[in-house]
Amino acid sequence: MSESRILAVSGRAVVLRGPDIDTDRIIPARFLKAVTFDGLEQHVFADDRQALSAAGQRHPFDHPESAGASILVVNKNFGCGSSREHAPQALYRWGIRAVVGESFADIFFSNALMLGLPCVSLSAPHIEALMTAVNGTPSLRVAVDVEHGAVSVTGSVWPVFVPAHAKDALTSGHWDGAGLLLARYEEVDAVASRLPY
Repeated sequence: MSESRILAVSGRAVVLRGPDIDTDRIIPARFLKAVTFDGLEQHVFADDRQALSAAGQRHPFDHPESAGASILVVNKNFGCGSSREHAPQALYRWGIRAVVGESFADIFFSNALMLGLPCVSLSAPHIEALMTAVNGTPSLRVAVDVEHGAVSVTGSVWPVFVPAHAKDALTSGHWDGAGLLLARYEEVDAVASRLPY
């Protein structure tokens, strides 16, 4: 499963300021009716984006320089609210491959991990420094080192917290439960054939 290992992610970042950004803001409930997750990226932060647009402003995800960003930088308690797995799915499908924040809601964190979307925690002062750097120079490349627990940008390297179980799952490739089952499906099939039901 080496192809599924996630040791590091790097790329341009998009900054989304504010604490307690909940899953209903990430992907509003009316978009949960789909049978698959396909197309959710079109509706990520839909209500926030629409409200800002109506006020003559742009949401960070609508800034031209955010196009192609792969790292999301957030504040505390990101992903709180409902347990909808659509929230990390929408972010992932938009192009986000790592989230750096002060803290994350537990269920959001777990749902993101099942997608191979690392969520790493950085101290509030370092989050502020990272947000300021990215907003000042949107072309900056941010590196998230999952394996060694660090975030780096423009010569600064800051330690991040990744829970041991998440770090192990990401760096070993064992985050992909469905992939693990499919890779050894003959064993699954053999067990199933022995079951009396």
